[in-house]
Amino acid sequence: MKIERVDDKTVKCFLSNEELDEYDIDYKDFILRSDKAREVVQEIIVQAEEAVGYKPPKYSFDLQIMMLPDQGLLLTFSEREPESEPLIECLREMKRALQKAKEKVELQNAQAGGQNGAVPEAASQAPAPDQQRVRRPEFGIFAFDSLRDVMNFAAVLPANLRVDSALYEMENLYYMCLGKGHASYERYSRACIQAMEFATLYGAEEKMLLRLEEHGRCLIQAKAVRKLRA
Repeated sequence: MKIERVDDKTVKCFLSNEELDEYDIDYKDFILRSDKAREVVQEIIVQAEEAVGYKPPKYSFDLQIMMLPDQGLLLTFSEREPESEPLIECLREMKRALQKAKEKVELQNAQAGGQNGAVPEAASQAPAPDQQRVRRPEFGIFAFDSLRDVMNFAAVLPANLRVDSALYEMENLYYMCLGKGHASYERYSRACIQAMEFATLYGAEEKMLLRLEEHGRCLIQAKAVRKLRA
C-alpha cells in the first residue's frame, strides 16, 4: 500500500492487484461501499495518519476511485466541507433578534415598575423576531461527537416541543436531523440554537439528508428527541 499526501485535506492511496486479492476486495466494493470496503478505508486512514501525518476530516470526505489497468486502484480522499452557511446565518440572526426582544421586554418591565419617560430609542426600534427578513430553513442536521451529547441536548429541550427528529450514525459520529414539524418557528429556532451548544451544524440541504439515509445507519427514524428524553 503506497500512500501520498497531496495537501492538508487530500491524500492518495495506491492498492496493487496483489493487495486487492489479499483483501478479497475489488472496484465494486468501493462503489457499493460494502462492509469490506469500509474496513479497508479505515485501515488506509490509520496508516495515512502514521505515514504522512494525515488528519482525517471530522465529518465526511469524498472518495474518488480510479482503476489502473493491470496495476490496481488509486483512491483519493478529500475533505468535504459542510454546506451549512445559510442556516448558520439564519440562526445567528434569530439569536440576535431574540436577544433584542428580551432586552426590550426587560426595559418595558422596568419602566412599568416605576421609571418615568419613554422607552429608550434603541429599544423602541429593536426589530421583533417576526420582522427579521432572513431565510427560514425548515430543517437542519447537527453532528454530535458522542451519544451522550445527543442525550444531553434532548434533555434540555421542552417536553412539549413538537419538532420532527431522527437520529443517524455515520463514520463514528451521531447526526440529529431536526425539522420544524408542528412547532412554532421561534421554538424551533431556539432548539436549533441549543443544538449548536452541543454539536456542529452539518448541513441544511436535502442532499445531505439523502447522504445520511444512503450511507449512515438510522438509529431512530422518528420522534428521536422524545424517545431519547424517555
